[in-house]
Amino acid sequence: MPNPLLDKATEDRLIWLRGKVHPYERIEPRKTALVVIDMQNFFCAEDSPYGLAQARAIVPNINRLADATRKGGGLVVWIQMAYDDRWSNFYGTMLSPTLRAQLREGLKPGSDGYALWPKLAARDGDVAMEKIRFSAFLPGYCELPDVLRVRGLDTVLITGTLTNTCCETSARDAIMTGFRAVMVSDGCAAALDSAHTATLRNFLQVSGDVRSTDETIALLQKSPVAPAMV
Repeated sequence: MPNPLLDKATEDRLIWLRGKVHPYERIEPRKTALVVIDMQNFFCAEDSPYGLAQARAIVPNINRLADATRKGGGLVVWIQMAYDDRWSNFYGTMLSPTLRAQLREGLKPGSDGYALWPKLAARDGDVAMEKIRFSAFLPGYCELPDVLRVRGLDTVLITGTLTNTCCETSARDAIMTGFRAVMVSDGCAAALDSAHTATLRNFLQVSGDVRSTDETIALLQKSPVAPAMV
């Protein structure tokens, strides 16, 4: 099946920019974190105003990636969005009062909407972390960058929802703050296919890598598996 990200014009530009399509030919699993963005009930459930079938559809791929990351000695991080009244220039301007009220209740820590979607295979040893802006890498609004640096991790695999909002913003801020970033094309979900494809195509050209789940797992498996802890 043709890759929708790689029309001839895009591929030609990538070759011009860096001499190849993909910037990363190898991923060191022991220095890698799988970052799962906002896969919460509020963004996945059928009865939620923000729930997306596209988000539910990527769950098996996220679980496969989580398993491969753990087996390679990497870290799995589950990011949960929380509502923050102080972000008035977004909630008070970009959304209707009805949607703002739904977000306030649906993303309240401890609420059912805030919880991770139950079909995600979270495990002991994974890390759960909260963010209060789109990006999980925005200094002052999420502790993720510091947690990764303390562990010596330098590469992040970005999955979750929405591709063109929180996933993209997190991936771009990761690059801007010194991490290598891969957006997993079939591990991210958006409301519109056009927005999903455009975001991934632009990220691949400018900021980092874009790979499928199968490609990402194959890259993780190129490096030796981390030795068992004794």
